[in-house]
Amino acid sequence: MFYRFIRVVARFLIFIINGNTHYENKAALPKGPYVLVGPHRTWWDPIFFAVAGSPRRYGFMAKEELFHNPILRWILVHANAFGVNRANPGPSVIKTPVKMIKNQDLSIIVFPSGTRYSNQLKGGAILIAKLARVPLVPAVYQGPVRFSQLFLRKRVTVRFGEPIAVPGGRLTEDQTQAIGDQMQAAFDAIDHAIDPNFTYVPDQKKYELEKKAGKLK
Repeated sequence: MFYRFIRVVARFLIFIINGNTHYENKAALPKGPYVLVGPHRTWWDPIFFAVAGSPRRYGFMAKEELFHNPILRWILVHANAFGVNRANPGPSVIKTPVKMIKNQDLSIIVFPSGTRYSNQLKGGAILIAKLARVPLVPAVYQGPVRFSQLFLRKRVTVRFGEPIAVPGGRLTEDQTQAIGDQMQAAFDAIDHAIDPNFTYVPDQKKYELEKKAGKLK
């Protein structure tokens, strides 16, 4: 109930703040659960993804520091978020989303790069999809990367790609790499479909801060 309420609030705020948001190729979304994957470009792109994929409900990962505040913790938990220690992720980073998919009929939003300033695809999303026996669905956010620019009503586009099947059984490193390459190719193709001239330029100051903190590999 709370998730549906907060999504309505998010949709209203997006309209008030930006009012120039477009959701494309929703026909590609499976009817059942899936793992939604995309390049992490802003702190708010999971909100846009969750609104774009409505009426399906999503769970998502959030850094565990956000759960230290009791009020924010309550909101996050009731919005289907779970905490992750990004420096030392444990088994729960895989087990928790798999259980959410199987037991709660949720789809999961995962950013394979793990950070807004990295292009390195990680295998966690693939493993979650394999264990939950659901496909990966690539998605891309194109739009402002600074929050203040949203108020300028610059166009925001969220576009979905075709599902990527993940085979069951044990995956070799070559198979995992091939699926990772397929994800990256899907992101590139979606970016091109939205705007052939698009180039992602991250916030340089925040990039340097994450790099200094050792969060980039």
